[in-house]
Amino acid sequence: MDKLISEKAKIGQGTEIGHNTVISDDVTIGEGCSIGHGVVVHGGVQIGNNVRIDDFAVLGKGPMKGAISIMKRRKEEDLPPARIGDDCIIGTSAIIYRGCTIGKRVLVADFASVRENTSIGDCTIVGRNVTIENFCIIGRYCKLETDSYITAYSMLEDWVFIAPGVITSNDNFVGRTEERFKHFKGVTVKRGGRIGVGAVILPGKVIGEDALVAAGSVVTHDVPARKIVLGAPARVWRDVPPEQLLDNQGWEGT
Repeated sequence: MDKLISEKAKIGQGTEIGHNTVISDDVTIGEGCSIGHGVVVHGGVQIGNNVRIDDFAVLGKGPMKGAISIMKRRKEEDLPPARIGDDCIIGTSAIIYRGCTIGKRVLVADFASVRENTSIGDCTIVGRNVTIENFCIIGRYCKLETDSYITAYSMLEDWVFIAPGVITSNDNFVGRTEERFKHFKGVTVKRGGRIGVGAVILPGKVIGEDALVAAGSVVTHDVPARKIVLGAPARVWRDVPPEQLLDNQGWEGT
């Protein structure tokens, strides 16, 4: 098999498709795209113009459910097709699930995974081997660095920075007792919030606007806006310097 392209798929002018690629029914691919070798595009996926999809990426994958998972089972047909905006780059072996909406000029790097019912805003970078779980909202101009983990039901507003190895959690009961089902809650990082290398954010915690969590910290309480916290458990150390505040960067569109 060189490639398998459904007769029901729509391929824009100037789009190039590599060897051993599968494009399923009702897929729409815009103009000027580059689709690598061994890519799988599941049914109904919508891809914009000038999108680059590297080798062995999978787009529109259906959800899975383990035998003892607490997540409600979702049938593929219950989820809308994945949508990829113009000028995106999807890396080698990246997986984007059905029900995802990816904005324009987004980079989803090699081996990253974006689960169902998740949206990612324009110009955001999802780094190598990052996992974004289901029911997450990721804003515009965010940076999620290598090996970071965004737990289900989380929200990152615009211009958020997540350093390598950051871990978030949504279950204070650590998988025990029926009470946990009432309390699942992801993390929230407000506009311009920054989290340093290897920090751990516990369930339901809010990182305030322009706040900074120092490397290696364990956040057990909400972090006030424009404050630096550090330690395990994290405590307020001092204010974020004025020259570090997002509004003082002069970046267009902040």
